[in-house]
Amino acid sequence: MTGTATRYLYLARHGEAAPDENGLTDAGRRQATLLGRRLSDVPLTAVHHGPLPRAAQTARLVADELEGVTPRVSEIAGDYVPHVPERDELPAEVADFYLDFLAGATDEEREHGPALARAALRRFAGVVTDGDQDRHELVVTHNFLIAWLVRDALHAPKWRWLGLNHANAALTVIRYAPGRAASVLLSNDMRHLPAELRWTGFPPELHV
Repeated sequence: MTGTATRYLYLARHGEAAPDENGLTDAGRRQATLLGRRLSDVPLTAVHHGPLPRAAQTARLVADELEGVTPRVSEIAGDYVPHVPERDELPAEVADFYLDFLAGATDEEREHGPALARAALRRFAGVVTDGDQDRHELVVTHNFLIAWLVRDALHAPKWRWLGLNHANAALTVIRYAPGRAASVLLSNDMRHLPAELRWTGFPPELHV
């Protein structure tokens, strides 16, 4: 798609969720506040978030550290399965693992999720086409959508959103510049979090 300005897309997974997932833990609230402070010097023009409480609360706490930006809820920034691959799409050595992981997806999720994922690409990805000013936007969302957008930026096959994991309140940044391939500038960056708040949302064996 042609465009005249660069889009910088900032992606953040919500803060650590409470066990009932109806909000954030104390750690999750601290993560969100620190993420907001990390972004306080970024000229953000919009903050989008998914409809679930953990994403909405994270976005509000982030926005409290910013000036002139009001969080906006968006269904396409929600928590959904963006693509369910067929077995022949997957490398043989990982096919059983990923198909087992996705086995619980309902027929509605298998239809509705990919439609939302396509809409997310249309809305959040790509160069700016309706103006000549660079644009900086934040999407506070969930692991699956961040993985889907990173996969797309890297021109990886659709199934490759699987296995791309992101910690709570970690920051990923994708740049879409006219005439250039998309560039992942940051991925799963947690430098704004102290050590005790890093890697939540990952199983213990993946902590580094």
